[in-house]
Amino acid sequence: MTRISAFGDDALGEHDAVGLVEALRNGAVSATELVEAAISRTEKVNPALNGLAYEAFDRARRRAAAPRPYGGYFDGVPSFIKDNVAVAGMPTMQGTDAWEPRPQPADGDFARAFLATGLLPLGKTQLSEFGFSAAAEHPRIGPVRNPWNPEHTAGASSSGSAAFVAAGVVPIAHANDGGGSIRIPASCNGLVGLKPSRGRLPLDKDVRQMPVRIVHDGVVTRSVRDTAAFYREAEKAFANPRLPAIGDVTGPSAERLRIAVCTRSIVRDAAPEVRELTTKTAALLESLGHKVEFIDNPVPAHFADDFLLYWSFLAFALVRGGRRMFGTTFDRSRLDNLTLGLDRHAARNLHRLPLAIARLARIRRITERATRDYDVVLMPTLADPPPRIGHLDPTQDYQTIIDRLIDWVAFTPLQNATGEPAISLPLAQTADGLPVGMMFSAPLGEDRRLLALAYELEEAQPWARITD
Repeated sequence: MTRISAFGDDALGEHDAVGLVEALRNGAVSATELVEAAISRTEKVNPALNGLAYEAFDRARRRAAAPRPYGGYFDGVPSFIKDNVAVAGMPTMQGTDAWEPRPQPADGDFARAFLATGLLPLGKTQLSEFGFSAAAEHPRIGPVRNPWNPEHTAGASSSGSAAFVAAGVVPIAHANDGGGSIRIPASCNGLVGLKPSRGRLPLDKDVRQMPVRIVHDGVVTRSVRDTAAFYREAEKAFANPRLPAIGDVTGPSAERLRIAVCTRSIVRDAAPEVRELTTKTAALLESLGHKVEFIDNPVPAHFADDFLLYWSFLAFALVRGGRRMFGTTFDRSRLDNLTLGLDRHAARNLHRLPLAIARLARIRRITERATRDYDVVLMPTLADPPPRIGHLDPTQDYQTIIDRLIDWVAFTPLQNATGEPAISLPLAQTADGLPVGMMFSAPLGEDRRLLALAYELEEAQPWARITD
């Protein structure tokens, strides 16, 4: 197995983002040096990983050379933004070729909060078309590959961001999650990926208007402290008064938790190796003094059908409203088979949509009742390890793709419907050395609890790095 690593003896070194802030503040490095190192690393590994959607290197150089590019705690730390949020001066192509690129006139709501932290974007990263697939395998430009083993997927839809962070191009990058797209690539690439509580971060207008707001923005990182620092700083730019503040989480909590463990989704059991790794994680939690109990999955069977129909409805809206949303160059014939198949599924089942939306909106009542005796729930992030490139190729027939997606992405969509926070931690690896994420979820607003637990697990069982 040949790993793809950008790490080297340059200004970035092996630092996480917080480490780079410290280096910037003590004068050991400059923002210009960090940006040049990140550009060099991108150019080194992108031909193999294929994670770059749009290059803004010269813009990043100019802003790094300014006295303070944005201000904010991370001022001068290089990063990337996923290519499905609006950033002034950059196109937003949503992982598709279906219309002609055009620069956005202004930053979207999320980009304003992201940039307020000081993070300095070098451009935008690849995703699957509209984020619908859990693997980014573009029919024209090819797949985003996993730096741990490029024969396997980097996961999606935040695939480019995760591949670059894992490979060491940058320490932190934007990701977002409408059915697992922060947690899935975090799991595949051995990263920390927190899908925050609904409303924790601002959303761009197009996703804010969804009937059920399943999309959540966030980041992928290599360390818990980077994720915690990002949310601390983002909270200074946007604080939701309806949620408990996260604040400055700097380490584990002394509180011992009641943790439920479940290795079966509503579709299937996790693969034997993934189930065994989850059981080992449960044993680790027990050794740390937490109370652990195995439970059956409490989610009703209709959830899978409801979520798929809602997911399909989003494709239906994009396909049928493409010219209005994306301009007169929109050409639906350039969409992939998954997007078009989802559109057809929605069209055939529109009469069932109101009930599906109503049940999705009520699903948190079920999870609250089922888990009122627990502080945290542990599940594997994914039912299987990362599949090989081609398993989710979007040029296959729709039914093949969707059956494989539902089979693999069996655990993550629940928290998109409930709005509850969930974090994937890189606590395990397969016998072949591929990362396997463990997912912890908590009640709405308890993001801080998950970060404190993540710190504890990172200390107790430090995760593998691609350079090990």
